[in-house]
Amino acid sequence: MMIKTPEAIEKMRIAGKLAAELLVMLEPHVQTGVTTGKLNDICHDYIVNTQKAIPAPLNYGSTLSRPGFPKSICTSINEVVCHGIPNDQKKLRNGDIINIDVTVIKDGYHGDTSMMFMVGRVPEYARKLITVTQECLYKAINLVKPDARLGDIGAVIQKHAHANHFSVVEDFAGHGIGQQFHEPPSVLHFGQAGTGLILSEGMTFTIEPMINIGKKQVKIKKDGWTAVTKDGSLSAQWEHTLLVTKTGVEILTLRSNEKKPKI
Repeated sequence: MMIKTPEAIEKMRIAGKLAAELLVMLEPHVQTGVTTGKLNDICHDYIVNTQKAIPAPLNYGSTLSRPGFPKSICTSINEVVCHGIPNDQKKLRNGDIINIDVTVIKDGYHGDTSMMFMVGRVPEYARKLITVTQECLYKAINLVKPDARLGDIGAVIQKHAHANHFSVVEDFAGHGIGQQFHEPPSVLHFGQAGTGLILSEGMTFTIEPMINIGKKQVKIKKDGWTAVTKDGSLSAQWEHTLLVTKTGVEILTLRSNEKKPKI
């Protein structure tokens, strides 16, 4: 994992702050009847015209077998685990849960974060899933410091999810981040404490656990991007970009209105 210079870290702070501000700006717009395409348009306009930045997902990841991601944010509703594609037909309904994942590029550096939104009256079992998933993220964040290991992160997420009878998606992971959207290493959300890469001051990476009510298996839709639970069960995700500091951790994408879970 690349150790960032003080100059690079300052740029990542700015990119992370913009990504956090984007989600705060968007929150009032996430309501019954709005389309995910409209939410995408709101974010794209805000990133480009207000923040004077670049939406990293747009056209990202093209290969011979699939086109680049066609929108500026990811909108993953209910059984969609990640990489849901916004569209103008899908309207949010009462009781939906949705993860909105945003990544902003500013002065060549990335800020990557996501959060869960609840639309209208959401069932208690869905609320619990959302709460436990955020607790998984923060339990992991609380372990980040120099000389900790990546395996510690995966182990604590897996333990807390399983204790609440949920499963952990193993097909996707957090990642190093900086001038590249995805840098080494992969940050797994399962594993064994005391194993894996040793963390050092100046490292930057994401933690973004995806937790399912049902089984952990996922499948990819024909669009080549949208990942859904194989059994159709609900999934939730929270994500932050983190910096390993001399004494612990700094959350680069901390939102101004963020309420940390009591864990």
